[in-house]
Amino acid sequence: MNSMEMFKFRIRRYKPGAIDPPRFETFEVAVGQDRSASILDCLEQIRLNQDPTLMYRHSCHHGSCGTCACQINGTPRLACTTKLSQLSADPLIIEPLEGFDCIADLVVNMDDFFKDIDCKWSYLQTDQSADAPPPPGGITTWSRLEDCIECGCCVSACPAVQVNSAFMGPAALTAVHRQYRKFRQQRERLLAIAGGHRGVKGCHRALVCSKVCPTRVYPARHIDELRRQLKTPSST
Repeated sequence: MNSMEMFKFRIRRYKPGAIDPPRFETFEVAVGQDRSASILDCLEQIRLNQDPTLMYRHSCHHGSCGTCACQINGTPRLACTTKLSQLSADPLIIEPLEGFDCIADLVVNMDDFFKDIDCKWSYLQTDQSADAPPPPGGITTWSRLEDCIECGCCVSACPAVQVNSAFMGPAALTAVHRQYRKFRQQRERLLAIAGGHRGVKGCHRALVCSKVCPTRVYPARHIDELRRQLKTPSST
C-alpha cells in the first residue's frame, strides 16, 4: 500500500479588489510517496478540499489543450503533465504565467497571445509519421493538427518579450513559418511580416522558448528558418 506524505504548495493568489495586492498562500496536500500525482491533481485537491475560490484553467488533463500552463518553480510548464516526482523543491512555488495580465490567481488573459495569429491560418498539416496506419477508403492522406497547443509557455519564458512589448514572440513567428511552409502563394506576405520591426529582429536567440515547449515544437528553430529565408528569399 502506498503511504502518504504531506507536500507544501505556495500559490500566488490574486482577486481584483479582494486579494489585492497579490500574495502567496501556503497549502498542504497529501500525496503518495511515489509522487506520481501531477500539479493539476494537487490543485484539484486544494480547490475541492481546502479553498473552493482557487482559480486556474484546465480541460483535457493530458497535455493536449494547453490551458493549465503556469509557472512552476519559476519555469512555465503544463500543470497536468508535470509530476511531483519531477520536482525537488518543497514547498513548490506556483504562479501565473509571466508576461500576461493576471485575471485571478493562476488565470491569465491570453488575448495578446493570439493577436498576431490569424484565425484563418490552417492548423492542419499532412501527417509524416512513418508508422501511421493506411487511411480508410475515400481518404488519400492523413492530416493532423499542428503540434502547438497554444499554451503560452514559450512566450512566458522568452526574455525578449519581457523587454520588448512590440516583439510578436515565438508562438506567432512559429505560426508564420508554418504558413510559409504550407502555402507558397503567401510567402512574400509572410516574409514581410517576419522581417518587419516586430518580427525576427526582436529575437535574442536565448532558446528558452524551445526548452520549455511541452510538445517539442522548437519555436527557435522556426525563427531561425525564417531568418535564413529572409536572407535568401530567392531560394524559396
